[in-house]
Amino acid sequence: MKPMNRILTTAILALATTQAQAAAEPGRYRIDPAHTSILFTVGHLNTSRLVGRFNRFEGEFVLQPGQGRIDIRIDTDSVDTNHKKRDKHLRSPDFFNARQFPQMHFVSHQVRFDQNGEPVAAEGSLSLHGQKRPVSLKISPVGAGKDPWGGYRAGYTATTTIKRSDFGMNYMLGGIGDEVVITLEVEGIKQ
Repeated sequence: MKPMNRILTTAILALATTQAQAAAEPGRYRIDPAHTSILFTVGHLNTSRLVGRFNRFEGEFVLQPGQGRIDIRIDTDSVDTNHKKRDKHLRSPDFFNARQFPQMHFVSHQVRFDQNGEPVAAEGSLSLHGQKRPVSLKISPVGAGKDPWGGYRAGYTATTTIKRSDFGMNYMLGGIGDEVVITLEVEGIKQ
């Protein structure tokens, strides 16, 4: 093996080992809305994908094998696709019906952890549009550590795919995709 290849291999292994050891501290974390994004992606006319977000939400998660928990509440009228007319339509009874159903809510029933104590998946239920359905989240750690203000933070990416028709959101199926990919980029502050 050439010396440069050995150096690169050693550096990569050292980095991988450091990252594997950087599991977040166990405890209860409050979601920091200023550093969290809740995004969705849905097909449009079988030609493109529309990405939107929700701007108001709150929640918490518990990092503790055997006692893990995730609880996230999202205001449906905070939907934002960077298009006022479309956002108004998304808030209407055709889609979220935000007046009648002002919040969607995910609560985990089980959180699975890896051997390092990091969450990797969650099973739970999503309440949306007057319906409650089981949902599975795939979870990947982003990082954890002390912040400049004396606190401690942990970040995760969580993803799932739902069918909006399962929640009674049937408007324009075919033109607007049924499958919706939800991505949560979450940063939590240890309490």
